[in-house]
Amino acid sequence: MQVLKPSDPHITLPFFNTSVPAGFPTPALDYEEEQIDLSRILQPNPTTSFIIRVKGDSMTDASIPDGCMAVVDRSIRPSTGDIVVAALNGEYTVKRLVKAGRSWVLHPENAFYKPIVITEDADFQVWGVVTAVIVDMRK
Repeated sequence: MQVLKPSDPHITLPFFNTSVPAGFPTPALDYEEEQIDLSRILQPNPTTSFIIRVKGDSMTDASIPDGCMAVVDRSIRPSTGDIVVAALNGEYTVKRLVKAGRSWVLHPENAFYKPIVITEDADFQVWGVVTAVIVDMRK
């Protein structure tokens, strides 16, 4: 697991404040306004954030594909609807956390997978809330 540290240098890239159509080209350089510090976007809480690599396709309908990296923040209190990294009976998973009646459920975002109901006897812990997803489009 790769962990960003508060002492790491900031990574900045030019920000072009315009929507770019996926069709006809636009002169984007006319819209450059500022530099964006990616560390502030991807890691707003540096001492409690980390990055994991996602394996599997159970979250593809939430735009979290196999092989992407997820930024996880342990300081955010998880609530229903959040996508979380959880440990369940010694195995880690990325799922949407949902309150269903008195039970918590880990919902996949792929119709081929079934929700996982967290039982009282389960060894369950939420490690953090997913705050961003990084997808390498070169693959």
